[in-house]
Amino acid sequence: MIKFYINDTEYEAEKGTTILQAARRHKIPIPHLCYHPALKPSGACKICGVEVTSPSGRQTIMLSCIVRVKEGLRVKTESALVAAEREKAFNNLLALAPDSQQIRKLAQTFNVPVVPQPNGCIRCRLCVRVCADIVKAGAIKMVKTEDGTKVVSGKGVCIGCGTCANLCPTKVIRIKDEGRVRTVSIKDEVVARLPLERCEACGASYATTQFLAHVEETTGLHPHTKDLHHLCPNCAKLMSDRAVAEREHARK
Repeated sequence: MIKFYINDTEYEAEKGTTILQAARRHKIPIPHLCYHPALKPSGACKICGVEVTSPSGRQTIMLSCIVRVKEGLRVKTESALVAAEREKAFNNLLALAPDSQQIRKLAQTFNVPVVPQPNGCIRCRLCVRVCADIVKAGAIKMVKTEDGTKVVSGKGVCIGCGTCANLCPTKVIRIKDEGRVRTVSIKDEVVARLPLERCEACGASYATTQFLAHVEETTGLHPHTKDLHHLCPNCAKLMSDRAVAEREHARK
């Protein structure tokens, strides 16, 4: 039997045993993804790195699934060097599979900081700018969170106009109309559920109550504009075209 040390504790193992095999046998946690006991180790995932001290005293990161135990070998599964290499290895894997929950849960188990899971937002701020500068609702903002910068909407401030969803280049912001309710969501989080008004001409649901109230408050005086607020876009255009035609006919 070969005597060696893991985290300053002496262990024994048969010749040919890898560090990972020995650690697993003694319930010492080391993260791994590409290892399988029925297959030859490949060291592909590289998250099983441990700190090995050479006879000269030099510390080196080596893959525990490949390196075999030797007499007097000293191994550390947790150290500043291990943490740095482990973080690098995990984030390299997430660059290939950013949505992998298995990798993220394993990283969390070993307290490895990793890049936040992408939500599709490219931080173009089109939604923030159009809501503030054009719609004048100011319902959307960018905030810093533990998972990075993200788009959020304050509770009760979204008027459900849908302008942000129409502009969003990656469609992270979505609107969905069902019956007389409009649901606004950012990624998978619902930020507003708002009632829809019906067009007085055709009866179709076309705009939220909050949006129409906002339009009433912000639209300047015009002899015809406010009369069209209670019509859907199609009917409003028909009424507007009819009014224009009637005025042109009256001039003749």
